[in-house]
Amino acid sequence: MTSEVEGSIIEIGGVAERPALNGASEIDIDVLNEALDYLRPALQADGGDVILSGVNGGTVNLELVGACGGCPISETTVTVGIERILRDRVPGVVDVVATG
Repeated sequence: MTSEVEGSIIEIGGVAERPALNGASEIDIDVLNEALDYLRPALQADGGDVILSGVNGGTVNLELVGACGGCPISETTVTVGIERILRDRVPGVVDVVATG
């Protein structure tokens, strides 16, 4: 697990989040983080960001923060934008869920 992922876990408070990242998953966390880094500039340009909350099987749990967290179209951002890109770039991603 990369220190970036561990930092995100600690940032969102969770020893409770660790098992999801350590659980059986076909998703390569390093590839997932690279894909999230690819997405980040677009989110940051609008005053937001994304934190990886956990991975459970093929489901990626993300937390939208900053302006993206309170945005009325954040659900659309996740399903139409982020999920589509993660499915294209990260083998094993089946679903993306916004948490928090």
